Amino acid sequence: AAISACEKGTNWEKALRCLDTMAHSELESDVITFNATISACEKCGAWEKALQLYNEMARRRLRPNTITYNAAISAFEKGGEWPQALQLMRLMSQSGVDCDAISFNAAISTCEKGNRWE
Repeated sequence: AAISACEKGTNWEKALRCLDTMAHSELESDVITFNATISACEKCGAWEKALQLYNEMARRRLRPNTITYNAAISAFEKGGEWPQALQLMRLMSQSGVDCDAISFNAAISTCEKGNRWE
């Protein structure tokens, strides 16, 4: 709940601190907590942190879902990082996670912002 509040308040630094606190306590973070933290980073344009969190999920053997990918792709969109957004779309498909309208819209918007409309 605390991480979701940080996400809604666009305070990605506090969301990261909450996630870090969980890692050092008996509370176990899951896909939902990572999704909320990645989304908080996305809302503030902190695409590098969103990518770090996505990679941390793999290290913790957490399986990203559509929400995870959409938040990360949207973070890349806000950062104008179209190559990373498209790479994540490929990984999403290869992982068997379904792309939805949000996935495609974020990827298209990223390409548009990067003048990669072809």
